[in-house]
Amino acid sequence: MGRGKLRIYLGAAPGVGKTYSMLSEAHRRIERGTDCVVGFVEHHNRPRTEVMLHGLEVIERREIEYRGSTFTEMDVDAILARRPAVALVDELAHTNVPGSRNAKRWQDVEELLQAGIDVVSTVNIQHLESLGDVVETITGVRQRETVPDEVVRRADQIELVDMSPQALRRRMAHGNVYKPDKVDAALSNYFRPGNLTALRELALLWTADRVDEYLREYRGEHNIRTTWQARERIVVGLTGGPEGRTLIRRAARLAEKGAGGEVLAVYIAASDGLSSASPKELAVQRTLVEDLGGTFHHVIGDKVSDSLLEFARGVNATQIVLGVSRRRSWQYVFGPGVSATVARESGPDLDVHIVTHDEAAKGRGLPIPRGARLGRSRIIWGWLTAVAGPALLTLLLSQVVPDLGLANDMLLFLTLTVAAALLGGLLPALASVAVGSLVLNWFFTPPLHRLSISDPRNIVAISIFVGVAVSVASVVDLAARRTHQAARLRAESEILSVLAGSVLRGEDSLEALLERLRETFAMDSVALLERASEVDSWTTAAAVGHQPVGRPEAADVDMPIGENMALALSGRVLPAEDRRVLGAFAAQAAVVLDRQRLVDEAEEARRLAEGNRIRTALLAAVSHDLRTPLAGIKASVTSLRSDDVEWSEEDKADLLEGIEDGADRLSALIGNLLDMSRLNTGTVVPLIRETDLDEVVPMALGGVPEDSVELDIPETLPMVAVDRGLLERAVANIVENAVKYSPAGRPVLVSASALANRVELRVVDGGPGVPDEAKERIFEPFQRHGDAPRGAGVGLGLAVARGFTEAVGGTLTAEDTPGGGLTMVLTLPTAGDGPPVAAELPTAAVT
Repeated sequence: MGRGKLRIYLGAAPGVGKTYSMLSEAHRRIERGTDCVVGFVEHHNRPRTEVMLHGLEVIERREIEYRGSTFTEMDVDAILARRPAVALVDELAHTNVPGSRNAKRWQDVEELLQAGIDVVSTVNIQHLESLGDVVETITGVRQRETVPDEVVRRADQIELVDMSPQALRRRMAHGNVYKPDKVDAALSNYFRPGNLTALRELALLWTADRVDEYLREYRGEHNIRTTWQARERIVVGLTGGPEGRTLIRRAARLAEKGAGGEVLAVYIAASDGLSSASPKELAVQRTLVEDLGGTFHHVIGDKVSDSLLEFARGVNATQIVLGVSRRRSWQYVFGPGVSATVARESGPDLDVHIVTHDEAAKGRGLPIPRGARLGRSRIIWGWLTAVAGPALLTLLLSQVVPDLGLANDMLLFLTLTVAAALLGGLLPALASVAVGSLVLNWFFTPPLHRLSISDPRNIVAISIFVGVAVSVASVVDLAARRTHQAARLRAESEILSVLAGSVLRGEDSLEALLERLRETFAMDSVALLERASEVDSWTTAAAVGHQPVGRPEAADVDMPIGENMALALSGRVLPAEDRRVLGAFAAQAAVVLDRQRLVDEAEEARRLAEGNRIRTALLAAVSHDLRTPLAGIKASVTSLRSDDVEWSEEDKADLLEGIEDGADRLSALIGNLLDMSRLNTGTVVPLIRETDLDEVVPMALGGVPEDSVELDIPETLPMVAVDRGLLERAVANIVENAVKYSPAGRPVLVSASALANRVELRVVDGGPGVPDEAKERIFEPFQRHGDAPRGAGVGLGLAVARGFTEAVGGTLTAEDTPGGGLTMVLTLPTAGDGPPVAAELPTAAVT
């Protein structure tokens, strides 16, 4: 049985009509005879959506008990047993109640798809996992219910349900989305025009990217190489020179002129030796293009123009931006240059912009070569000059300008030798000497057309010519090699300088260092391998690139680091002179790996030390604070059971009251200990729901005298997205602590107010207060401030309160009360973002 198909209706915000569109699709499929059922649809009491459920078969939901309440979730087993052709499943990012089959609803959907059932679902753009930080920046609300992007991207169909911000706000004002008492708060918080516009743009751009992915897949499957100008995509060709910054900014301006324009900066590295650009300059340009919203790419190729065009067509680019060549005028004799070649070969589907800049025609200066070797093209030109040059010069001297004299002829042939040395090095120059001396003897030295020389002076002249030519060729070749070696050392020193700087700052991760190594040497992949001993197998500590090797023997280049660690590079064989820089990278990689492990070990040691501290404090608490109420209970029970004393009813009541007080204190202490243990082990699982503060706060005051607290909770406050149970425990601990320190006759004030997208709950006491340096310390476990008596608790109340507050997405801080005392400020996120949200729950969470 094949996998089912997934169709998703994507929206920018609650209320745009995703569920309505999904139900409309269901009615259309039923009319076509498709077996379609409703697995789970939440209509949120919206009449028009609820009407659309009429006529559809609805699978009964599964009831789950959790914390004394009953919740309903989708019954996956019932749907699998029913086996419809299509199932409707609303709210793909929903977090299931603990005890459900899966932790997340998208996992339920995955089971249905695996069973061959087609699924139609809905999701809002703010619930995509990768956009959580962006959405929080825009709206101020952190989305706790998320779905992995890959789950949505794998959908067979994604349909955007779009609506303008003005139309959505009108729909809300008419009461079509929320109840009338929540409309004003929603419109003034989450559903502000700016928020909705930004979310709509996110949804449109994300959908456009998904369309781009489909287009790339389609072009690849059908081998389409021509550019389809569906979207402006601008490729910037970089050389690593300072003009790159100008080109990137120019490309960014071009992209801004068209909606959805994209900038891709690419550096083409030759496939032999060290990259020819400055690593420092490339790093600056990479940062610049990323700051402008583009992407940076590093491509390896033998010919820059061909590689650039191949990259541009591969990403379906519409424009290429290049800089005017930095060559001087005379250097064009060696070829037209990259810019002219790309413009000539781009074809009609690619526009090429050649941008002027301050570095134009100034020359490249000293190159940063890829080795002390001459390039292949230069060697070929050197041999052509050495072999074909004398023949052409002989033809010129014989037919065009004869009778110049042997001395002038020798000078011209000597010039050819120097040119051959400059282009191809020593061997072509020596060949030029040999060919030139033979040609001079045969064509220009009497007797002509014979290899003999009649005049002794000519023998001396030709001998001098050969000696001078060989000497000049040797000097020119040596100077060229020294220049290349100096430039190479400059490249190496710059690389090592950048590397040393990163070492001192400790800023590079191991993966970033290996990626820099891969780009520097233009390799396909780099892996750092290690083993426990010589008899153990190699394991990969870190790797970058395509298909990294798992053994040093399988690599093109391996660099040992001690006995049990090695760098393995694949892609090509490096010359011996590159191993010095490679060795520096290898040593740095080992240092970074050791540093990461030391950091991890230090963190583990810190965690163990914290655990030991808590255990020590727990033992101290158990040895004294828990024994105190137990001793009181024991004494009261012993007195009641004593036959030696006849207790009056009043005395018995006092003893029973003492037992009850001791049991209550013991229960509170044990409860805080258990809560602290859950917080430390990460097993607190909040169930986030829309909640009114005026319903939760009064419930939290059961443990304090009635006249000790004064409440000021307006009914007009927006609802908050919290776990009611955890919030109640947090407020109870805060209030009990405030009542404990507040002077007699002065009640604690508990007030609340709305600020932007959050609600603040303030607990104000008139006690002695806390110094500024101790305000954070009072939230640590087993901390009691000042002269609190030993039997007053174990110092966990505020630590548990902060832990529970942070678990539901809030904050808890301490401030001074004007006039004396301490004010606890509990800040909670509002629920103005629509449907209830929940934190991501572990599958096997214990609550």
